[in-house]
Amino acid sequence: MNEDEFYSAAYKGSKHYSQQEIQTANATGFGAAADDYMERGIDLNEQLIRNKPATYFFRMKGDAMKDAGIYDNDILIVDRSIKNAGGRVIVAILNGELLVRRFHKNFSSAFLIPENDRFKTINLAEFGEFAVWGVVVHSIHSL
Repeated sequence: MNEDEFYSAAYKGSKHYSQQEIQTANATGFGAAADDYMERGIDLNEQLIRNKPATYFFRMKGDAMKDAGIYDNDILIVDRSIKNAGGRVIVAILNGELLVRRFHKNFSSAFLIPENDRFKTINLAEFGEFAVWGVVVHSIHSL
């Protein structure tokens, strides 16, 4: 047998991990007792979106809904699966223009009502092309 040959075990030990790569590692090598009770983070998708395939985000332009708490550049979460009913804030298209307004319907006609005194109420009977693109369920406002 050749004396220059050296045989060693195939097992070379565990991989080398740094403390930053393992969330529960500390200086002694054991996990902290509080890690067992650690809560996971808040997932905004779970909290704010009920029906993912029917939900989209929409950036508000203008201040027509400022008295409802929806301001310019707010991000609106809009759900297309929610049935449009009186009193809900909706995203609608009216003669090619996207609008965010409160929907109101009485016996004879329907209206889009702004939440700002500078804008007029829109009577939908006067327009031909109208479609609801969804109901606003949340507004994300930056401070």
